[in-house]
Amino acid sequence: MSTVPVSSSLPGHKPVDIKKSLIEAVIAGLLALVVFGPIVGVVLDGYSFNLEPTRVAWLVAAVMIGRFLLSLFLQTPRGVVMLQGFETVGRGVHVLPHDHKSQLRWVMLVLVVLAIGLAYGANKYVLTVLISGLIYVLLGLGLNIVVGLAGLLDLGYVAFYGIGAYVLALGAHYLGLGFWTALPLSALAAAVAGCILGFPVLRMHGDYLAIVTLGFGEIIRLVLNNWTDFTNGPNGMSAPPPTFMGLEFGRIAKDGGIPYNEFFHVDFNPNMKTAFIFMVLFLMVMLVLFIKHRLTRMPLGRAWEALREDEIACRAMGLNHVLVKLSAFMIGASTAGIAGVFFATYQGFVNPTSFTFIESILILAMVVLGGLGSTVGVVIAAFVLSTLPELLRPFAEYRQLLLGVLMVLMMIWRPRGLIRVSRTGVAVRKGVAP
Repeated sequence: MSTVPVSSSLPGHKPVDIKKSLIEAVIAGLLALVVFGPIVGVVLDGYSFNLEPTRVAWLVAAVMIGRFLLSLFLQTPRGVVMLQGFETVGRGVHVLPHDHKSQLRWVMLVLVVLAIGLAYGANKYVLTVLISGLIYVLLGLGLNIVVGLAGLLDLGYVAFYGIGAYVLALGAHYLGLGFWTALPLSALAAAVAGCILGFPVLRMHGDYLAIVTLGFGEIIRLVLNNWTDFTNGPNGMSAPPPTFMGLEFGRIAKDGGIPYNEFFHVDFNPNMKTAFIFMVLFLMVMLVLFIKHRLTRMPLGRAWEALREDEIACRAMGLNHVLVKLSAFMIGASTAGIAGVFFATYQGFVNPTSFTFIESILILAMVVLGGLGSTVGVVIAAFVLSTLPELLRPFAEYRQLLLGVLMVLMMIWRPRGLIRVSRTGVAVRKGVAP
């Protein structure tokens, strides 16, 4: 018999179908063989390769056993209840009471204290990982405005990131600009580029918009790569380090400047530049979070969400869809431009290979996994996805595979993102029927 009856205490429940579970396990094993075979079963050795069928067999067996047990569990009463929970979890927008008081302000205070402690107590490796995470947080917040709030699928977002980085490098090379001057100029330049991108795509939606933005990102990368007389092409350009009120963080100042240790009469600390970039970047992230928080509660933020839900209804309400789209592109792009400046000044060098299509996909994954429109979710997802490869470094060749598995599990467990969007309700006015 292919079925086994369950306990009589659960009348009306369907019996467990072992045949169905076996079929699902075999299909899962075949898929695992296709996925794991080329990655785990073939080990490169110079110009040749070695086959590792044993490792593949163990992985496929683990997948089949796990799928078989999971299929049996999902046919039980508790499994059915869990499946029903997955079907309804996270639907819609979570509406909070009108008198709800968020506790995030205390979290922000703790984060500020923690950041100060890390700036003075952490080593250079930890600060490097944190800087990378905060840069991706900025990128995720900017793309969340375009994709999460306005509903405009942008696959060329990394182009604005590259524009910001090259504003610092080119400005320093040709005009002698420093970090602090390039910071607002990069936001302005990226915003102008966002406006230039926004005009041709005003009538495009969905896949067509994604293709055009993808082409824009590739055009920017190819221009940076091939305009060798201006950008030095694939050889890249150097970017200046930041300064503090004219004081440099090197042991020996350049161009007649003064090192900070000589000015303050303290011992030289090689981690001071990294700590300074981390603190400035952290404060910039806090500023962007505050601005985005205010924008989402202003008429402009509501217009973005109206555009995302239904553009026809948005225009019927009298909203200027041209200005709404352009504002989303420009504000999101300016955030990426600022992130590019921090990337360039920390690396001290930029070239086009840092701004490829894969970067755009990674940033988009952060927005989707965090939750479209959710600020807190995007911040957490961006920080986790950018630092997770470093945490998985002991697993060497398996860390990208583990990262992919975690992303798949995340989308199964939380299909609407890590943290769904919440809205504070509005109190009913006196004399108005509820």
